[in-house]
Amino acid sequence: MSSQNITVVIADDHPILLKGLKDFLLDLDMNIVGVASEGEEALKLILEKKPSLAILDMEMPHKSGLEIASKCKEMKLPTKIILLTLHKELYLYQQAKELNLSGYILKEFALDDLTKAIAKVLDGEQFFSEKIFEGLKDQLQTKEETHLTRSEIKILRLIAEGISTNEIADKLFISVRTVEKHRSNMIQKLNLDKKHNTLLIWAQKNRHLID
Repeated sequence: MSSQNITVVIADDHPILLKGLKDFLLDLDMNIVGVASEGEEALKLILEKKPSLAILDMEMPHKSGLEIASKCKEMKLPTKIILLTLHKELYLYQQAKELNLSGYILKEFALDDLTKAIAKVLDGEQFFSEKIFEGLKDQLQTKEETHLTRSEIKILRLIAEGISTNEIADKLFISVRTVEKHRSNMIQKLNLDKKHNTLLIWAQKNRHLID
C-alpha cells in the first residue's frame, strides 16, 4: 500500500504537538483525512471517514484515546489505532494490550518511533515504544508486594464491579468521606496517577490480586 492510499485521522489537544504530528505525516506523504483537538471530535471523524489509521493522544477532553479505542473495538471498526502518551504506568500498558491497540508510543520518543510504528502497524503487527517496558517489572513487583488492608481490599473489589463511592459507603455502612480516604490511600500505595477512574481500571485489570 502506498503512503497516499493510507488515510489517517490525528488528534491531540495541544495545538503545537498536533501541528508537528500533521507536518510529520505530510512529509511521509500520508493522506490526512481528519484532524481533531478533542476526543468526541476524533471519534466522529473515525466513524465518518473510516481511516486506515488513527493516531491519538492518550489524554484529551471529552474522550480519552483509550475510550476511543474501546469504542472502536466494540464497533469492530477496521481502523488501526496508535496512542501517543506521556505515561508508562503499568495499568495503562495493560489497558492498551487488552484493547488490542496497534501501537502505544511515548511522546518524548515519538519522532524516533512513529515511522517504525506506522510501518509495522500497517503490516498487521503491533508496536510499543521500548522505553515503556523500562521499569514495568519493578512497578508490577511493587504492586504485588503492596500490603492493602482488609477494608481496602473489600472496597477495591467493589470498585472493580463499577460501584460508586456513595453506593460503597451505603453498602459497607461507612461514610463517603471514609471511602474517599481509603481510595486516596490505595492510589498512594499502588503508586497510581490521581486521575479519574485510575482505581477502577487498575482493579479490573488486577482482579487476581484482590479476589
